[in-house]
Amino acid sequence: MNGDSEKKLIGSSALADFAAALLESGGFGKEYATQSAELLVWANLRGADSHGVLRVPRYLEMVELGIVKGHAEPKVKHEFGAICRLDGDFVPGAAGMSIATKKAVDLAVKFGIGLCEISRTSHSGAIGYFAEKIAQAGMIGIVMSASKPLMVYHGARGEGVSTNPVAISAPTGDGRNPLIFDMSTAAVALGKVMAAKDAGHPIPQDWGVDAEGVPTTDPAKVKALLPMAGPKGSGLSLMIEVLVSLLGGNPLISAALSDKKDNGFNGLAIAVNPPAFGLSNPVAHDVANLAQAIKALPPAAGVEEVFLPGERGYLMAKKRSAEGIPIAMGTARRLCEEGIKRGVPVPSELT
Repeated sequence: MNGDSEKKLIGSSALADFAAALLESGGFGKEYATQSAELLVWANLRGADSHGVLRVPRYLEMVELGIVKGHAEPKVKHEFGAICRLDGDFVPGAAGMSIATKKAVDLAVKFGIGLCEISRTSHSGAIGYFAEKIAQAGMIGIVMSASKPLMVYHGARGEGVSTNPVAISAPTGDGRNPLIFDMSTAAVALGKVMAAKDAGHPIPQDWGVDAEGVPTTDPAKVKALLPMAGPKGSGLSLMIEVLVSLLGGNPLISAALSDKKDNGFNGLAIAVNPPAFGLSNPVAHDVANLAQAIKALPPAAGVEEVFLPGERGYLMAKKRSAEGIPIAMGTARRLCEEGIKRGVPVPSELT
């Protein structure tokens, strides 16, 4: 722990440009670099710094290790009605999930529902970003992603399942922000442990365990994360592996545990087109009414305001858009080092 909690402030556009330039210099195709940077900064704007630009050095390392292909060419492997399965060719996760999300929406326009699996991709970041894209198209969105073992399976010792997240979105119409529910199946996302390490902060004891399986407050010693709500979190993660990886034809957990293979990441995007249900009232209107009813509930003792799913993120994005995005000193230092190493001009705000 270095106790270094000071932060640098930088505008979202400058941060996105710098992140994209770093990724492109490290082997990402220009479009892939731009898409990835947009996703990372979207997370930073919403206060999800664990899924923001602190990931850039790891993304660059993944290209160097051959885990990610900066010029990958995803292809349709199978399509049947409203279902599509893509081979990601180890494309950067932001780009791969963007392709899958667009395909799901296109299928939903035609069939009323669209489901698109993408296998052999990479870390897809804050998947609420893709759920939001589906909601902005006027549809209900369900997005999941799967990766190698990172989390304890309840009752077992060591890594057994992943932190597989799920995001669900719903449009509220009339230009209002959609509802976005985005959660990891772990007690906390791995990125939050990374963010605590960069900021020099200890972590709660129920976030993760060390190499001996003992809970630790030192983020540098975390070997495996703990599941959210014990058996509920690990069970949900396991079933997401079934939906996202096994139906996608690219098993991750069984391959990693039995053969020690790393088959990349997988993703799933589902879009549901409300008009297909033939309802007299627009669903977005009913979602807005539901949101209003929940928002009007009296706050509990000690609570100032009742928040809707995703609302805190939108409020934070408004604040950070105006004031700048705070970047932990550890993250700023690592990004600057990458810039210097790769000949990418470093924004003065980070130096």
